[in-house]
Amino acid sequence: MVDLNQIMPSKPRKRIAQRQLDLRTRLWPTVTDGYLWRRKFHDGYTTVPRTMPLIISIMDDLANGQPVGMTYLELWGRAFDESFVTLSKPREMAFHSGFVGQRAERTWRSRMRILAELGFIDLQPGPSGPMSYALILNPYLVIRRLRYEGNPGVREDKYNALIERAGEIGATDFDLPDPWASPTVAGDMPQPQGAENAAA
Repeated sequence: MVDLNQIMPSKPRKRIAQRQLDLRTRLWPTVTDGYLWRRKFHDGYTTVPRTMPLIISIMDDLANGQPVGMTYLELWGRAFDESFVTLSKPREMAFHSGFVGQRAERTWRSRMRILAELGFIDLQPGPSGPMSYALILNPYLVIRRLRYEGNPGVREDKYNALIERAGEIGATDFDLPDPWASPTVAGDMPQPQGAENAAA
């Protein structure tokens, strides 16, 4: 039997998409799809929360003058659905994060440590040294936990804006239980304040 509840929501989305396409055509009548990057026709993309710009802004606030946003975004761009990245090309990753010169890799490693200390990633040692593997944790949950812990880097205006925007796009992450507070899984989860494995 066909579940109508699964079928019906697609119609409003199609109407909205068509209205957007009609408006785009009016605003840019000479621009065809050949000028544009479209995920349905081009490979080499990843899934990114629509709130990512605001998440990165909050991260940079938390980093106390040592922006980590581009380091995080470069890491995210290498991850697949397993939220796991092998850090076997540190020099390349440093360059892609915007760091150049003799201190590029060292600066990248320091930003990675900050991300680990804040709890956005967890690092594990391996063949590339103390920083060989990275696990990307749910940024919504990390920011919420830092907020509840009273971290002054989480500005109230940006936190409230993140909650509002998450609601607009249907992201329910803020309604999820805190995995670090749950006695059934806390022992299996990386602790937000720990970056012991990143010490190098």
